[in-house]
Amino acid sequence: MKQLSNKYNLEERTAKFGEEVIKLCRNLKQDTISKPIINQLIRSATSIGANYCEANGASSKKDFKNKIFICKKEAQETKHWLRMAAQCSEQKETIRVLWKECQELTLIFQKITTTLRGNN
Repeated sequence: MKQLSNKYNLEERTAKFGEEVIKLCRNLKQDTISKPIINQLIRSATSIGANYCEANGASSKKDFKNKIFICKKEAQETKHWLRMAAQCSEQKETIRVLWKECQELTLIFQKITTTLRGNN
């Protein structure tokens, strides 16, 4: 997997992250155990970027704050599903890189929510 670019463009970064998770999931073997994990992983990973786009179009500060908090929650959930996917896959290194990126996204959204709380 190539290095995720556009480190400071969060909209692009979250979209690329979702795309990389989709690529990973296309290559995972699907069986009765892995199929629901793959489904949940794709849903949570792509939701991060979708909610960030919604946050950027928020109608109020409260709406923005809520969408950013959802981004953080989805990123935390995605880390869980990546961990579960690692049990269904031989692609441990790719999953590790994605988990690390997801951890960075979680920390970014945590910082934004903390800053917003401090500005009230």
